[in-house]
Amino acid sequence: MKILILGINFAPELTGTGKYTGEMAAWLAARGHEVSVITAPPYYPQYQVHEGYRATRYASETWRGVHVMRAPLWVPRVPGGLKRVLHLASFTLSSLPLLLRAAVRRPDVVLVVEPPLFCAPAALLAARLCGARAWLHIQDYEVDAAFELGLLKGKRLRQVVGSVERWLMRRFDRVSTISQRMLALARDKGVQEQRLMLLPNWIDVGAARASAAASDRAGRGAADYRRTLGIPDDALVAMYAGNMGGKQGLETLAQVARVLRREPRLHFVFGGAGPQREVLRQACAALPRVHFLPLQPAEQLPALLACADVHLLPQRAGAADLVMPSKLTGMLASGRPVICAAAAGTELANVVAGCGLVVPPEHPRAMARGLLTLLRDPELRRRLGDAAARHAQVHFHTDTVMGRLEEALALFDRRRPSIREQVR
Repeated sequence: MKILILGINFAPELTGTGKYTGEMAAWLAARGHEVSVITAPPYYPQYQVHEGYRATRYASETWRGVHVMRAPLWVPRVPGGLKRVLHLASFTLSSLPLLLRAAVRRPDVVLVVEPPLFCAPAALLAARLCGARAWLHIQDYEVDAAFELGLLKGKRLRQVVGSVERWLMRRFDRVSTISQRMLALARDKGVQEQRLMLLPNWIDVGAARASAAASDRAGRGAADYRRTLGIPDDALVAMYAGNMGGKQGLETLAQVARVLRREPRLHFVFGGAGPQREVLRQACAALPRVHFLPLQPAEQLPALLACADVHLLPQRAGAADLVMPSKLTGMLASGRPVICAAAAGTELANVVAGCGLVVPPEHPRAMARGLLTLLRDPELRRRLGDAAARHAQVHFHTDTVMGRLEEALALFDRRRPSIREQVR
């Protein structure tokens, strides 16, 4: 099949949407599909274009069998509000010529990844012009999240933007997203049931566990991370590793470290990059046993995650059913329990409930109490960690998720018109 993917984030970005879109494209290309990607120069999560790329130029490359076309964009130093809108709009406009040119080659499917929703109209138009099927994959309901988190305000504005979003979503041949609650939200926005598909984020669970298990024998492993940071072998490590942006509620981590500053065996490791990293660092400046790491290479992530005894997953109130944190799959696959900040009854809370502890969002003392409970009970940590690894294996293993994607894409193969008719 010919598959065209449009999205602002792509490899070699190490976290978030770019990581998963890159892995999706590479997996499909390895299966023999002709995959092309229109994207921007890598910039996330640092909001700084990576070395070797230019923000102001068109460029193309071949990456793991995928033809990658990069369009210019404007990257603000600090995203938010109008700056973020302009940032996304710059890519939407600059990618349009590439999209129209790629449509001439008549792909079978045009798959657009949200965010940004700004790209959806152009992807829909390109698909209709060349007779391809249009697929919208939602990693994050950016419109709902922006209003819930106060980045956008106004009842009238929300009604207008929401109406446009619903109109667009209903016109895609397939709409997929990464959790059951997010799927239900698409249903509430008017997408027909037969067009919906659950496509959770994935991880190679076996490779993650094998990498972590072998980390003491080759490469930079969990023990190496501890030695580099000066953490004793008998210490207990609470870790957050991932994007450090506004939606994560990272101020909770600093408050938890402050509450537990007198626990002598407890060390905190905060790894990643993003606009809130320096804010978090300053908030922890006077606290003991708090360590910071930059964003780590993808091949080292399993060893880093294995360095933890407990993973911390803060979240702002109101966001738990609008996003499913991409970092959660790695946390679960590491075989370590997770303490998650999420309201009871949300899907995020339901996923973590059997693999760790769920506490109210933006409640540092509750997270601190949960952390003490796990640190003082090694058997509970082991039992929940084993459950986390099993959950990841059953629900998020790469070949399982990607296999379902390939089967769904096959319905849109131009060479199978009779099957395509079934999903109209």
